[in-house]
Amino acid sequence: MYTRTEPLRQPVQFSFEGQPVEAEAGETLAAALLAGNVGAFRTTPVSGSDRAAYCMMGACFECLVTIDGTPNRQACMTEVRDGMVVTRQRGPA
Repeated sequence: MYTRTEPLRQPVQFSFEGQPVEAEAGETLAAALLAGNVGAFRTTPVSGSDRAAYCMMGACFECLVTIDGTPNRQACMTEVRDGMVVTRQRGPA
């Protein structure tokens, strides 16, 4: 689990699976989800196992989510922005 050590200076809000999440402007979506205690970003296509951010640098593709209706977006490479709608990706898109 990740814990913020300081209060948000420039908060933005987005939704994940219909729930509001607050984030710091300029941070990645993966960092914001982890700080928001989101444990699973997607499920695998074969077994349905939960997956979340792993490498945080765009190499592993474990953090794929659907952003504003567009699937296969890497949360670790996407800057969070106010109002974005993010959903868990279930299997391949």
